[in-house]
Amino acid sequence: MFPKNLPQRTLDQEKPLKLSLPKSAAAVMLGAALANSAAAQTTQSEVFVTSDISTSTTWTANNTYNLQKQIYVLPGATLTIEPGTIIASTTGLGGSLAVSKGAQIFVQGTKDNPVIMTSKDDVATWIGGNPDTATWRETANEWGNLTIMGGGYISEDATTGNVPTPNASNVAAMEGLVAGFAGDPKVLYGGGNDDDDSGSINYLSLRYGGKVIGLNNELNGLSLGGLGRGTDISHVEIMNNVDDGIEIWGGTVNLQYVSIWNVGDDSFDIDQGWRGKAQHVFIVQGFSLDASQGSGVGDNAIETDGAEDSDWQPVTSAVIYNATVVGQPIDGDGLTAWRDNARVQYRNCIFMDGGEKVVRFDDVDGDGAQGYGHNGTTSWADTWTTPFDSYSTVNAPANPADFYKSQVDGNLAEIKDSVFFNNNDYAEALARGIDAPGNNNVIEPASMPIKGITRDGSVVKGGKVMQRVTKIDVRPTADAMTSAGMAPNDGFFTTGNKYRGAFDPGNPNWLHGWSAADAMGFLGDKQIIADMVIGVTPVARLVVSPNVTKATVVRNGQVLCDETPISAGGGVFSFNCGGTVVNISRVGGSYQWTVPAIGASGKLRIIDL
Repeated sequence: MFPKNLPQRTLDQEKPLKLSLPKSAAAVMLGAALANSAAAQTTQSEVFVTSDISTSTTWTANNTYNLQKQIYVLPGATLTIEPGTIIASTTGLGGSLAVSKGAQIFVQGTKDNPVIMTSKDDVATWIGGNPDTATWRETANEWGNLTIMGGGYISEDATTGNVPTPNASNVAAMEGLVAGFAGDPKVLYGGGNDDDDSGSINYLSLRYGGKVIGLNNELNGLSLGGLGRGTDISHVEIMNNVDDGIEIWGGTVNLQYVSIWNVGDDSFDIDQGWRGKAQHVFIVQGFSLDASQGSGVGDNAIETDGAEDSDWQPVTSAVIYNATVVGQPIDGDGLTAWRDNARVQYRNCIFMDGGEKVVRFDDVDGDGAQGYGHNGTTSWADTWTTPFDSYSTVNAPANPADFYKSQVDGNLAEIKDSVFFNNNDYAEALARGIDAPGNNNVIEPASMPIKGITRDGSVVKGGKVMQRVTKIDVRPTADAMTSAGMAPNDGFFTTGNKYRGAFDPGNPNWLHGWSAADAMGFLGDKQIIADMVIGVTPVARLVVSPNVTKATVVRNGQVLCDETPISAGGGVFSFNCGGTVVNISRVGGSYQWTVPAIGASGKLRIIDL
């Protein structure tokens, strides 16, 4: 399994290998030790935000910020939020943050110091003010949300003056925001700049939000209206929102490393012609409140509307790589829902535990749209067999190839190179040909495609039978360990290893260290990840289970062995990787690896603990 021409060298390890306490235990100990000083700092440094932001402003980590109402970052202004900053708003007051078109936000969180937007009641569960000690609660609607509005093209037919062709004058008022007057520009999104730059978001955790403004007017965890591809969004988490997790209206924004848990409506919701890309999307359906489905109990995992109305343009034409979608096994709605000519390509994904339909053909959105095939547009069936570059001529832009850039091959709608496990209803999915050999899908294999999952017993919430996920080991296994293809190297997608689902088996879990899911103990203990190095060149990636009983080796993007048992003793452990024995030994303060069969050895370079 290993190359036979590796030179023999033994070098010191760069970082000591150690086994840490489970995160929850370590966090509690740290929080207790710092209780007095941290609690005092939180109280003394609270800043009440009462006015819109009209000049460029920086929020710093030595303060906490309490949003007292809907706060707007107004056009021309920039809001920068430093690493480690906490925005904790008074529970029930309805404070929220909205970035108007023409303004920018820069959320500068890091893995070690994320930015957290939440409620005061959530912070009250943190021991000593340490967010690593957060406790999950069955609740939401405790504060508002984050909304960002940009100037990309949208298709929206409810605003007077909008037209069905792509037009820079087409705008819409953002859902959930309270306008000061009709046509108030601070709540409008849309325009004619698909390269619009509304800023960047990195390592942001949004918890317990979604303030209800009125009937059918609830705030999503993260609302994105008309954002252009110049906006960067990476490492964002939504935990327990009353409405959708993330909703996108039009534009071309791309997203990576997105986690959505226990939201009360759709987890990932698309409207009005989104033409973007997403990769590493992790969805866990559940509930945030004991309320009706759509206002506390999860609805569809991914819901895609094409355009409003169906023959308007732009129409949703997107591509999603490496999603892990975990549904509700009894009463969950669709894992993928399709409406109004939506065109989405799903590749290298895991879809599991869907209690209802894997592919849910809703056709229309309930808002008066006409559905697939309306006015000469592509029919539902033909959308799955029509090449991506067969652009609709109905209300078309002058330059369709330049206007629709996210899909670069395949058909307008497809699910390929994915694993489907423990799902109840495949009827529509099979009618659309997901079982065709060329799609490289694996349907209902004998083994679960992730390492493990634990659920609570059945409870009735909002009239639906729910089984909440309490712990999950998201690492791919079995048929998810390798895929036929991978995302293209286009400057946005992460490439290198072939696998299915949101988590690379040869790299650290990207939720560790910053997310509520990690802090609340949903992810279990960390594994140890190290590069097997000769000289300065990594030759393989070693992943050791948290209890140091099993090992996985990945080389050149391929899994050489997975979960092979370890035998340990006397400061040494060994395992058999595809017929080749690998030894790990400690020499002084360093750890070394050897493969006796080929006379190769080297050091371990620790990547993550």
